[in-house]
Amino acid sequence: MNNQRVVTGSIGASYMRPRIVAFIPAHNEEKSIRDCLAGLGDQLLPNNVELDVFVIADNCTDRTKEKAELAGDEFDLNVKVLVTEGNKQRKVGALNTAWKKIYGDTLDLYNTTLTKYQQLYKESIKAILGMDADSRLAPKALINLWEDLMTSRNIGGVMAKYTMRMPKKKSSLSKDDVHYEEKLASGEYGGPIARWWTHQQKQDMASWLLDLQYHGGSTYVLGGQATLFRPEALQNIVEENKLDGPWQNDSDVEDMLLTWQLQKSNWKTLISPGARCFVDSMRSYHTYREQRNKWKSGTVDLLTNGNLDVRTKHKGKLWRSQIKTLCDLLIRLLFILLLSAALATDQFYWSWLWVIPIALASVLNIMLAVKTPMHRPIDVILAGLLISPEIYLWVNLITFGQVWMERLAANKKDGWANQYNAENGKTRSKLGQGILTGFAFTGMIVVLCIYFRDYLTSPSVQQAIYPYLMNGWILLTYLTIYQSLYMVYQIWTLRKPIQA
Repeated sequence: MNNQRVVTGSIGASYMRPRIVAFIPAHNEEKSIRDCLAGLGDQLLPNNVELDVFVIADNCTDRTKEKAELAGDEFDLNVKVLVTEGNKQRKVGALNTAWKKIYGDTLDLYNTTLTKYQQLYKESIKAILGMDADSRLAPKALINLWEDLMTSRNIGGVMAKYTMRMPKKKSSLSKDDVHYEEKLASGEYGGPIARWWTHQQKQDMASWLLDLQYHGGSTYVLGGQATLFRPEALQNIVEENKLDGPWQNDSDVEDMLLTWQLQKSNWKTLISPGARCFVDSMRSYHTYREQRNKWKSGTVDLLTNGNLDVRTKHKGKLWRSQIKTLCDLLIRLLFILLLSAALATDQFYWSWLWVIPIALASVLNIMLAVKTPMHRPIDVILAGLLISPEIYLWVNLITFGQVWMERLAANKKDGWANQYNAENGKTRSKLGQGILTGFAFTGMIVVLCIYFRDYLTSPSVQQAIYPYLMNGWILLTYLTIYQSLYMVYQIWTLRKPIQA
């Protein structure tokens, strides 16, 4: 590192220039680390503040270390690569490795004290940037994060606003290109399905960011993709919880656990209104499901696990979100069941009132699509037709059901391992088998209903089924009214001139 030390003889004090230090954990990220560091090379730094970058090459079997060092030279960055071997705590272990490099290891058997130079360097650090190796900061993002963090001493961390990077059209690649296979493997290009998945995640992220900003900008998770922390706040967490580093392996959502610990210690955790970070999306159903399964199971674990002894002022908001998702699931399952029974017994009656929630959903999704950064016309059209939102919602409802069944069954899975295996093609999706099974089951029910139509439409069966249908439709009506009022509230808040 090119560190500057200044000695003021009249006072007799030694110090270094203030600096921001970036921690970038990177496990086999040779394809993405250059782009991540290129984004840091583009940043405008505060006056007289330096930037040092620690890339943690974590259990790598590729050329992550060499690529990071080359990129550091290319973009004139102070890059130091830390190599871990045998780290069993994945991202948490990698981040804490960088922390201990600067702040010392409390588990050191020899109780090694920091040298005068190390102590000066530690004191010069005014902010710590936590980043993922597949993220890239937009120009001026870092100085925006810095200015937001320095607004008040009680701000423990500020997160950038995330936007998923849309892959380039796979069709734009010429198959005669000698680098065709290499470019496809880089993840820079994608087909229609990959681009569709990316936009749905982008719109979902935009909806989440808008909601948090409309309610003051406080967040219950400082995402690991790009967050600027106050070192004093992180040290506070280490000391209060008797840890050897700020990040813990007790949860699949280590960034959310850290955020809750900061809030418990009265540190503010905020979203920056001006800093943006571009992140990679999950490009397939399988990788998306495994990632969301990890996120949602980690969230549920934090909400229900009293042993972790953490809390957040957003706990009520998170529980309301769980209830809303349950309500979405019940409405759809109940509607399918009631509609099937009504059609089978010839007791279905159309009501134009049902158009109201459909129209509200269409308006809401159009507004969300328009407020999503870098949206396409086709995205707005599909949102208005409710095609994309409904498909995406069903995928999340399946994940919701799976997470809670595993939680109630105390069936703990390794979310990190499942996501990593999915991203590296070591596991396969069961979507195809599920769709075929669904079609086969539906077809069998239709055939049976047709075969027994005379019996199902007989007066005795209709009279026996009618009370259950009526009570079911009444319950569905109440649930729909609740959801409709919530959509009206969302539409009302989206009128505000705030961008995701």
